[in-house]
Amino acid sequence: MAKAHVLTSRADDFPRWYQDLIAKAELADSGPVRGTMVIRPYGYGLWERMQQEMDTRIKDAGASNAYFPLFIPQSYLTKEAEHVEGFAPELAVVTHAGGKELEEPVVVRPTSETIINDYFSKWVNSYRDLPLLINQWANVVRWELRPRVFLRTTEFLWQEGHTAHATYEDARDYAAHIHRNVYADFMENVLAMDVVPGRKTARERFAGAINTLTLEGMMGDGKALQLGTSHELGQNFAKAFNTRYLSKDGRQEHVWQTSWGSTTRLVGALVMMHGDDNGLRVPPRSAPIQAVVVAIKGDDGVLAKVREIGDRLKAAGVRVRVDDRTDTPFGRRAVDWELKGVPVRIEVGPRDLENGTAVLVRRIAGSKESTAIDALSALLPRVLEDDQALLLTQSRRRRKDRTVEVTTIEEAEEAANSGWAYMPWARLGPEGEAKLAERGVSVRCLVAADGSVPESDDQPGNVAVMARAY
Repeated sequence: MAKAHVLTSRADDFPRWYQDLIAKAELADSGPVRGTMVIRPYGYGLWERMQQEMDTRIKDAGASNAYFPLFIPQSYLTKEAEHVEGFAPELAVVTHAGGKELEEPVVVRPTSETIINDYFSKWVNSYRDLPLLINQWANVVRWELRPRVFLRTTEFLWQEGHTAHATYEDARDYAAHIHRNVYADFMENVLAMDVVPGRKTARERFAGAINTLTLEGMMGDGKALQLGTSHELGQNFAKAFNTRYLSKDGRQEHVWQTSWGSTTRLVGALVMMHGDDNGLRVPPRSAPIQAVVVAIKGDDGVLAKVREIGDRLKAAGVRVRVDDRTDTPFGRRAVDWELKGVPVRIEVGPRDLENGTAVLVRRIAGSKESTAIDALSALLPRVLEDDQALLLTQSRRRRKDRTVEVTTIEEAEEAANSGWAYMPWARLGPEGEAKLAERGVSVRCLVAADGSVPESDDQPGNVAVMARAY
């Protein structure tokens, strides 16, 4: 079947392709207030799968879920000067409610370090109360001047973790554990995303943190996208909110803290990293629908068989959908499932029924073959794992093929037009970073010479990863 060209080509106009795909795959619509979005059921299904996988890893790391208010007294944000300065341009402030002017304005949650620390200071009294490990699934508001659905929206969904520890070393190690064993593991093994783990420069560090660990991914157009961050907050917020504990030695000590977060930006990343000119390509492990069984015609025997196949696959542990909407033309339905990126499509018509076969269409590998119906239940789990691995291989190859080593700012700027650039941090430094920023190129992170995460900004051999970014 000839493919219908329903999307702008990525090569012709990548931003337009992205917007086309978001709309036509029914992931989201723009909301009525500038910068907001309505996440449609299929898009929310992708986010739900991400939530489930991350939530399991977060709980395995010892954190418990809680919930804190959406409204935060404005005075809370002024307690940590660097924090409020970093968020001031993005704040949404409520000054009137209930028909009256408020005695104190309240801020719509941009992040929860301040309000959570207010409660940490009440809950932490002794070393026996530590570590305190909390996670929150919530929405936040940051007034976005250049919105783009999923990537930068005024309101978005996320999880934010906040922890308190007795020592600097414990907090440092926990932030690194989240970075490596929650975020990197999830992104590589579930989303099939090649990521570069690194350390943010002082210029790019989270407001109020002493260190920010990041995971950066290369999108299909060669630009970078920050996919998740884990921050060491030191004692900055502990001192601002007087969060102290009685140590084993009987001394009052300030706690050491971390915070970490990932957002619905990951849905946009999935689109831009794995999508092609025909639509989404959803990694099987993260797909809300791993296989769709499609009836080509409304023949009673065909309809009965596709439902039977659906039941068999469900029993085999496959997340499956049966498409028996034969009042809608088959070609249109096939294009719709292609746009949505469902990993496997199983097509059954009258002739297939006679032969005891079905047509197995693999969205990621791009193949199509006739397969015995009785073999599907055993075959599909292996096919899905093969295609999961293929997506990770393809994303890793893209980054390697489009990353170059450079020695000058001019070379870095040129390389960033189509991919990433690496340069020794000792050669670039903060002055070179500032010059690159004027040209729209940022240092996404620092990595050690062996590709690991550096222990400090000035560790010998550090390499700057530079790119244009979303």
